[in-house]
Amino acid sequence: MVTVDGGQATRRVDMLAGEEPLQILAAGPGQDPVEIAVTMRTPGHEDELAIGFLITEGLVTPADIDQVTLADPAEASRPDDSVVVHLRTPLDLARIVQRRTVATASCGICGTASIADVVRRCDQLPTGPVVDRSVLSRLPLRLRAAQETFETTGGLHAAGLFDTAGALLVLREDVGRHNALDKVIGASATTGSLPLHDTILLVSGRVSFELVQKAAVAGIPILVAIGAPTDLAVETAKALGMTLVGFLRGERFNVYSRPDRLGLTA
Repeated sequence: MVTVDGGQATRRVDMLAGEEPLQILAAGPGQDPVEIAVTMRTPGHEDELAIGFLITEGLVTPADIDQVTLADPAEASRPDDSVVVHLRTPLDLARIVQRRTVATASCGICGTASIADVVRRCDQLPTGPVVDRSVLSRLPLRLRAAQETFETTGGLHAAGLFDTAGALLVLREDVGRHNALDKVIGASATTGSLPLHDTILLVSGRVSFELVQKAAVAGIPILVAIGAPTDLAVETAKALGMTLVGFLRGERFNVYSRPDRLGLTA
C-alpha cells in the first residue's frame, strides 16, 4: 500500500478488516440442515452470530438452541464459513418463508409490514430501568478502549452491551453493524442472559430499523448510537417502548423516544 501525505508518498504494510461469507443453516431433530441465510461478516464468533441471527429474526427462541457445529472439514475447504445450528425442536420451515415474505414486502412497499411484524412477535419493553444521563457520555470511550481490532484496522463496526452503571458486559466487532449486534445477542443467549432488560446497547454507527428490531427481540430497553437513526428506526422504537438515543457526542445527544428512562420529561 502507498500512503500519500501532501507531496510525500510512502510504501507500507496496512492491516485490513477481514470480510468473508458465512452460511447459516439450521436443523431440528431428524431434519436435514436448511440454509437460512448467507451474510458477509468478519471471521470470529461464528456460533454467536448464527445463534443471534436466528433469535433476532424470530425463527427460534433461546430455549430451542442445542448446539452449533461447523461444516465437515472433509467436505469444505473453509469449514468455519458454514455453521449449522442444531435445535431441540423441529425447525418450522413456514416461519422461514414468512420472514422472507415480510422482508420483501417492506422493501418494496413501505416499513409498515416490518413494524407490524416486529410488534407482533415482540413483547412491549418493560418500563424501567432509569439511567443517569451522565452514564451515556462515558460509554463511547469505554467502547473504543475495548475495540482491539478497530485499533489495528479502523474498518469495523462495534456493538457494546453495558449494565445500567456503564460497565461493559459484552463487546463484538464486525464489518456489518447488524452482525456485531447478532454476535452480542448470541453471546448473551449462550450464557442464559436473555432477555436483557437491565442493559444499555451502544452501537458505533447509525441506527437502522434492523438494529432496533434485533435489540427489541433481545429485550434491550435503551439503544444508543454515535450516529443518526432512520425514521423507520424511530417509529419502531416508539411502537415497542424503546428509548432511542442518537448523535451521542460527550454530554450532548438526541432522545427520539421514551426519554423518561433518562430522567427527562421534555
